[in-house]
Amino acid sequence: MRRFVQVGLLVLSGVGLLRTSLFTEAYLRYVKEGMRPLLIASGVLLILLGVAEAWSAGRRPETEGDSHDHGHGHDHSGVPRVAWLLFLPALSLLFYAPPALGSYTASREAPKAVAVVDEDGFDPLPATSPLPITLTDFTQRVQQDEARSIEGRTVRMTGFVTPAGGGEGWYLTRIMLSCCAADAQSVKVRVYGVEAPKADTWVTVTGTWHAQGTLGTSSAAVALDGRTVGKIERPVNGYTDALPLALGS
Repeated sequence: MRRFVQVGLLVLSGVGLLRTSLFTEAYLRYVKEGMRPLLIASGVLLILLGVAEAWSAGRRPETEGDSHDHGHGHDHSGVPRVAWLLFLPALSLLFYAPPALGSYTASREAPKAVAVVDEDGFDPLPATSPLPITLTDFTQRVQQDEARSIEGRTVRMTGFVTPAGGGEGWYLTRIMLSCCAADAQSVKVRVYGVEAPKADTWVTVTGTWHAQGTLGTSSAAVALDGRTVGKIERPVNGYTDALPLALGS
């Protein structure tokens, strides 16, 4: 019975990994795109281990000592009840993909500290209006660009909605991964002046810098006076701080 559980867990986990990484994009909810070959290799390995265990069990009949009391008066052949719970995550890979990280994760951690840009590190901004910009670039220019190039500019950014939890406004958020969901970090821009859609809704927001603090210094608020908000579909790989997508319906 124990071997049956071992074989079942190995094969189910392997098939689930292969299904998720080969035939869907759901794996991008948990790891970066570059991890796909490793997931495929892991799935194949788990299936091979399960087959090897089944073949070994078929060639090595269960001995009396394996299935009875070993002389102690107790039967140890049964599978601990907790072992059956291990089938749940294995089955979930086949039939149910947990949702991507979103506002629940972002609201429980401090925003990622953006990198310090060298004095001459900011390139001139194009004259496009509204200006497409990432949340990271917006944060850096608001708090580090002494030339104040973001002042008065209408910008456009994309992310998902995270409730602010108190006070005015809400957060436009992106989550980024270094490797997998376990090392997720978020970058946030507070949005004022426009009503927040439902949490976790992906949106494109246009607006201007929310004048609070001294622009170009660390006292400047990483915030936006919103003008428009448009809902969009979640990108296939949402774990990047990419340039805004086109407005959706």
